[in-house]
Amino acid sequence: MRDVNLRYLRETYDDQGVLSRLDLEYPDDFNFAYDIVDDIAVAEPERPAIIWCNPEGEEHRFTFGDIKYWSDKTANYLAGLGIGKGDCVLVIVRRHYQFWFIATALHKLGAVLVPATFMLKEHDLSYRVESCSAKAIICTDVGDIADVCETVAASGECPSLEHLVLVAGGGGGLALTQDGAGHPSDARYGAVLSGADGLCKLRIDAARAARGWLDFNAGVAGATDALRRVPVSIRDPFIMYFSSGTTGNPKMVLHDGGYALAHTLTAKHWHDVRSDGGVHLTIADTGWGKAVWGKYYGQWIMEACVLAYDYDRFVPADILDLIGRYGVTTLCCPPTMYRMLYNAGLESHDLSSLAHCTTAGEALNPDLFENWQASTGLAITEGFGQTETPLTVVNVVGMTPKPGSMGKPNPLYSVEVHDAEGRRCSPGVTGEIVVAIGYGPVTPDGIMMEYYRNPEKTQEACHDGWYHSGDEAWVDEDGYYWYVGRNDDVIKSSGYRIGPTEVESVLIKHPAVAECAVTGVPDELRGAAVKATVVLAGGYTPSDELTRELQTWVKEGTAPYKYPRVISYVDALPKTVNGKIRRAEIRAADYRVAVTPED
Repeated sequence: MRDVNLRYLRETYDDQGVLSRLDLEYPDDFNFAYDIVDDIAVAEPERPAIIWCNPEGEEHRFTFGDIKYWSDKTANYLAGLGIGKGDCVLVIVRRHYQFWFIATALHKLGAVLVPATFMLKEHDLSYRVESCSAKAIICTDVGDIADVCETVAASGECPSLEHLVLVAGGGGGLALTQDGAGHPSDARYGAVLSGADGLCKLRIDAARAARGWLDFNAGVAGATDALRRVPVSIRDPFIMYFSSGTTGNPKMVLHDGGYALAHTLTAKHWHDVRSDGGVHLTIADTGWGKAVWGKYYGQWIMEACVLAYDYDRFVPADILDLIGRYGVTTLCCPPTMYRMLYNAGLESHDLSSLAHCTTAGEALNPDLFENWQASTGLAITEGFGQTETPLTVVNVVGMTPKPGSMGKPNPLYSVEVHDAEGRRCSPGVTGEIVVAIGYGPVTPDGIMMEYYRNPEKTQEACHDGWYHSGDEAWVDEDGYYWYVGRNDDVIKSSGYRIGPTEVESVLIKHPAVAECAVTGVPDELRGAAVKATVVLAGGYTPSDELTRELQTWVKEGTAPYKYPRVISYVDALPKTVNGKIRRAEIRAADYRVAVTPED
């Protein structure tokens, strides 16, 4: 290990050896792809970067030299399509190994990486393409998302979209036989593709090509690996995510290149990755921000190897088997998944390699913390951040975690809890988590540049020298932060952030629905489940059959994970005097808490 991270970090530790301050230093032309990935590749080309596998039996072990080679070829292929600096490219490739080629290539070109989930429906995807003026979609052939992309492209509503590029993904867990044998249903898939000869070997279906799809694997395989560095600034647009809110459509969260460097703390001081001989596993689809938190930026800055499992359905026993098979040393996943892993029976799996566990995305119940520690000897250390930020509150390595607490402020930032008047709250008093950003044109490294093309929302979040998170917490006498909840209505379910408006906009189109309100309801496994409170139109009456019909309607109209698992029928929705639906009153009844008239 060459300690590449120390070129860009200035760290201070307290008397107990716990990180107390962190500063970043870098040149203006810093680029993660060139200055981290390629730097390691040139100096240590055989250093492990990714272990990748899928349920079909395909396996690959990529070195940093491999990643440089394939990302250079990918960059040249994409440049040949006219993709360059500032262009937004929507990337929907599940957990395929091609994601790491594509992301690194786009960073090399100075293009903007826009990851998205494969669960999007037509109106979700159309909104995203049109809103960011995406020049291309790079999409998996696994599942039905390619059909969704075709429909959107054919609609004529997205004039910026010039290219549809299809990745033959090798099954992604969907190409297994149903007889229990676990063999690929297609002879082209599985172990036959393992090793260097199988990389980018699959080709797309001829019918897809006839309808205008470009073959990613073929194009990249045929491209040159000689790439000249593209001049970029660390302040250039770098990566963008769509983040659900409580009103309107999702916001576009735009980050510059400092976002990658800010995640060094994620890997080094929270995940505690092992750079030599270690393997880190973060369970996350590449369409979500958690993927680059745990499978890309910080881990590679720390010269560490990540494990990627390209599955479709989460099977706890399979994940536990992977930990033993590949010697996973550090693990990060949402509390829901930890609970499922624990319930699957830890004693029948080899977890001896595991040395450190972390979690984020939803509250960690103390009973799970204690049960996991009793079974493995390892505490699960929490961290808190958002799409707009990296970690802002965290249990760094060396701290003693308090079960249920998010930890203390990230030493990279000044974090406080403020009341409604902008004053710092006293210990024990609930307020909003805020992060100091100053008054200049550039935000601190890792904090979003802006909500793209939405200055009003940007001003709502970033004003008076602070970024306002919209999340509420209180601080104890020891400086530990304790999460309370959103001060808006976003539902956190199984690690997903679900905006009620997105669900309501689909539900209200059903002829049986006159009005509706979507909220979260307590769920032991998921943390919260989506609930729809519905006022029926004339001529309709509540029934189990209608409930199932409405649930199917939502699954078909938006990403399936957003569907309401609970539907309640009422004569009228609670509203303010101005006619605004009071979701807070519905939540209060479900959570059995008091609510004020202003909520």
